[in-house]
Amino acid sequence: MKNDSNDYVIRVLDSPLEVNGTDWNALLAAQSAHEGLNPFMRHEYLAALHSSGSATPETGWTPRFVTLWQGDTLAGACALYLKDHSYGEYVFDHAWANAYQQHGLDYYPKAVVAVPFTPVPGARLLARNATERTLLVKALVAWCEQEGLSSLHLLFTTDEDVAACQEAGLMLRHTVQFHWTAPPSGYRDFDDFLMSLSQEKRKKIRQERRKVLDAGITFRWSQGTDISPADWGFFYQCYERTYYEHGNAPYLSRDFFQRMQSTMPENWLLFVAERSGAPIATSLIAISARPVSANGQFDSKNEIRTAYGRYWGALERVDCLHFEACYYQPLAWCMEHGIQRFEGGAQGEHKMARALLPVKTTSAHWLAHPAFADAVERYLAREGEGIANYMEDLEKRSPFKASLAFPAPLTQPPNSKQHTP
Repeated sequence: MKNDSNDYVIRVLDSPLEVNGTDWNALLAAQSAHEGLNPFMRHEYLAALHSSGSATPETGWTPRFVTLWQGDTLAGACALYLKDHSYGEYVFDHAWANAYQQHGLDYYPKAVVAVPFTPVPGARLLARNATERTLLVKALVAWCEQEGLSSLHLLFTTDEDVAACQEAGLMLRHTVQFHWTAPPSGYRDFDDFLMSLSQEKRKKIRQERRKVLDAGITFRWSQGTDISPADWGFFYQCYERTYYEHGNAPYLSRDFFQRMQSTMPENWLLFVAERSGAPIATSLIAISARPVSANGQFDSKNEIRTAYGRYWGALERVDCLHFEACYYQPLAWCMEHGIQRFEGGAQGEHKMARALLPVKTTSAHWLAHPAFADAVERYLAREGEGIANYMEDLEKRSPFKASLAFPAPLTQPPNSKQHTP
């Protein structure tokens, strides 16, 4: 497919393995000058999803990586998947699919630009500049029309992606996640953090942590290449068991995590809960890679680094162990290591009690059928009003002391370095 503007060419590839990983990651790094490299959009991560059999046509994720070329230079790219279901996306459109079916129309296959099974906000349209980002999203719509697809969905996008999608005429949809953000001065330690909370929330957290301690549970953590093969194996045992206990097969295979261990170990932090020296539960956290400056060196002066709560599992039930493994241990680690943001994943209003605050996330949508597009647009307007009211209500329920302002999401470099114990 050729775009006449400055002789750009669109090439649609059938696998992430057909994209040069160095070129892809270079585009990804260019999307933010001060934030760490989002691990879930790294080429290694997407390639591992494919090569491990976790996100393939057999599991309902048929890759069509769309690339924008200017001569021999990769100017833009995105990870697009053809879907014959709506699972593993976390932006729910089952009602839309049902409406299509009731009118005798096919909703599937549809096109989704997202990271499979991963509701983490980040750049979806990788491009060198805003003009090329808009060209890329317009090319996506044209390709979907050419292929006769019902719809196109870009999930958990950045503000830059949203601007390009709006220019291309896509509809926006908002959801809410809960993220923890450190203040510019940071926290000395976890107790210092607790003192910023209201007495009720502080008391609740201390009670929850005491239950885990009284149960004889201790924690150890390891990062990167220090995570042993035995710990990776134990993690997957817990992860797999927890999925099966909820009646589902795990989305991600053991081979996928073996690839994480070998291709991007620096992005992983593992907490292991033990009782009497025997492991009983794990929590796996992703860490953004350090941003690189124009001269190719790590830029620590203006960096914003993020930790992502991702996967957890346990072999036995202990009251409040999930909160300790998935929130309190990672938050304490973030405070100690100068990590400014912790994202707790999709949904979960209960996270506010742990000082993870509401953040609006955005997806963009295009529907080929004019009547359905009009109906969805009206629905999204009503839904958007509801989300706005919900956010206002949540902001009135801040877990912080009344004397402290409700912290805004961290979107710019902090004014000063964080304190560490």
